[in-house]
Amino acid sequence: MKGGVIIAVLLVLAVLFGLLMGQVQISPAMMWQGLVTGEGPGALMLGVIRGPRVFTAVGAGAVLGLSGAIFQTLFRNPLAAPDIMGFTAGAGLAVVMAIAFGVSAPMPIVAAVGGLLAGGLVAALAYQRQHVTPPLTLILIGLGVGFAASALSTFLMTRLTYSEAAEAQRWLTGSLAARDWTHVSQVWGIGLVLTLFALGQSRFLSAMELGADLAAGLGVRVERARWGLSVTAVLLAATGVAVAGPVPFVALMAGPFGIRLTGATTLAGRLMSAAAAGALIIVAADLCARAAISGVQLPVGVMTGILGAPYLLWRLSREMERGEL
Repeated sequence: MKGGVIIAVLLVLAVLFGLLMGQVQISPAMMWQGLVTGEGPGALMLGVIRGPRVFTAVGAGAVLGLSGAIFQTLFRNPLAAPDIMGFTAGAGLAVVMAIAFGVSAPMPIVAAVGGLLAGGLVAALAYQRQHVTPPLTLILIGLGVGFAASALSTFLMTRLTYSEAAEAQRWLTGSLAARDWTHVSQVWGIGLVLTLFALGQSRFLSAMELGADLAAGLGVRVERARWGLSVTAVLLAATGVAVAGPVPFVALMAGPFGIRLTGATTLAGRLMSAAAAGALIIVAADLCARAAISGVQLPVGVMTGILGAPYLLWRLSREMERGEL
């Protein structure tokens, strides 16, 4: 309970600082005036410039964090995350292809299709008729698929015009620039539906956390549960990618960080902690990206990459010490 309050307070503070700070800073009084009267600089910041950006960051971070927690629980491996396993790279490739070929379909649908195709490719390459594929094998195959998707995205960018290539590059890095309330409603609406769907499958996820054999002994249809949970997690990741780009390492870090901060022990508590931690990471990273260098607004993916790369190396060293790698 105490840990949940702490992470909630940190998230609220991060949101408030994200609304107040940036290249142009506003005071709490100006923000309150804009909220109440709808006039002045506070109203402009809340309604147009920073409000949509910050609340898009909250939604995108939450769905990415929840997606990572589902994969890490399902495969019982802290390295299992949609960005590490290539699913967000697949979603990103699909969006770049849509830009390159002039496809006018909604980006959430495009990203979802790309993420699902990447997941299907990983599953097909990892399929073993006689044996269960080890989680580490799935992760390594996912890494390969992710690198291939990133390479194809880079190649397609060479076929774009300068303005299209600049837009695609900014998006692939992970950016929250020029977000509006459509993006907010998109990530919050779809994310809420998928979150409820994920919580509805928590009974199966809890059983799968014990291992496939024990889950089967408890009456769970293992393959059906694994596919259902995986599809839900991929769609959650694609929802975040559609509005923020393939922001690296958020899904990887959110689960362990949220659990460490809240001390959650129940499965539902751990999932919600991961969602809150993912939101906190992206909001704080975006604030740093906007305010760290005067006159320069870095993509949020640059900051999460700076945070996530050392964490990934530390996690790899821990897994090697335990003999898991």
